[in-house]
Amino acid sequence: MKIGAIEAGGTKFVCAIGDETGAIYNKTTIDTRKPEETLEEVYDFFQGSGIDRIGVGSFGPVDVKPESATYGQIQQTPKIDWVGYPLLSELEHHLQVKGIIDTDVNVAALAENKLGAAQQSDNSMYITVGTGIGAGGVINGTTLTGLSHPEMGHITVRRHPDDHYAGSCPYHQDCLEGLASGPAIEARWGQEGRFLEARHEVWEMEAYYLAQAIATYIYILSPQTIVIGGGVMKQQRMYGLIRQEVLRQINGYVSSSKLDPHHVNDYIIPPALGDEAGVKGALLLACQL
Repeated sequence: MKIGAIEAGGTKFVCAIGDETGAIYNKTTIDTRKPEETLEEVYDFFQGSGIDRIGVGSFGPVDVKPESATYGQIQQTPKIDWVGYPLLSELEHHLQVKGIIDTDVNVAALAENKLGAAQQSDNSMYITVGTGIGAGGVINGTTLTGLSHPEMGHITVRRHPDDHYAGSCPYHQDCLEGLASGPAIEARWGQEGRFLEARHEVWEMEAYYLAQAIATYIYILSPQTIVIGGGVMKQQRMYGLIRQEVLRQINGYVSSSKLDPHHVNDYIIPPALGDEAGVKGALLLACQL
């Protein structure tokens, strides 16, 4: 079975042709511009490829409820040109195949659960920390959805006592994404994170915010494995700082051997699939059709 897959991100679309095992035969990357400009290149990539279905992991918010009249439509995203755009139906129409859509972080969570770092877990999460912050979950092989899809990057967190930055989220200002995303780091400290490597206070504050969120996710979802990726996590010290801060904040309240200093390194972990988690997850998602 030949499958089309798209990781539709806010800065780039990764398009691939592969199969139900997650193997990728061909792949390309397209800059995210206005919908018609972006999708013209997407259609060109898939033209004549012989795919019989397509899976999409999209930036959000996006309607992921198949029974909805607006299934597959981009909703109130900060990318104004895409608000209300019927992404899935346009892809189905132009490519003449059936499609399925979920969030980019949910499909990344699916890929890491089935093929990557969380393979031994029935219940796992994937968190990305970069231009934005998002998180997805997999429970017993199914991505986490309900009323809509998770928006775990927009939860409220307690402000760090030394932080006077207002926050960058256009909807909530100082939610998690507004305080801990890559753009928030740059706006607060005056430089991109890659130029701040030597400044320990930058990463301690970042860990403080991310650990608060992760502690909340642990309390609510009780994941067996937490995978964290994204551009901000290229700072390798972040994993150690986050683990230490999560243990401090939970303070022994959750009874699990994974939440002790000897095992937490195997609980809060980097992705195994690197930058291909999203597109591989879209391949696996299409197998549900």
